Amino acid sequence: MSKICQITGKKAMVGNNVSHSKRRTKRTFDVNLFNKKFYYVEEECWISLKISAAGLRMINKVGLDAAIKNAVAKGFCDWKDIKVIG
Repeated sequence: MSKICQITGKKAMVGNNVSHSKRRTKRTFDVNLFNKKFYYVEEECWISLKISAAGLRMINKVGLDAAIKNAVAKGFCDWKDIKVIG
């Protein structure tokens, strides 16, 4: 999978590097992504997600099950994309 958060759908943005002489060259602003394991209580298994820091805050706020259902409803990830560890 590419550099996209599975919970929020955030992905890299494209912008400009601006030098002191105002010369502009293209660059990408990457998302703060990391792999994180969670215990999914409803399915009684461990899952691995590629999430951003904002996605982690959302999981802490609304809960893992609600965050995953919201992400699937919005099309950010699919149930088959979620990696079950064991």
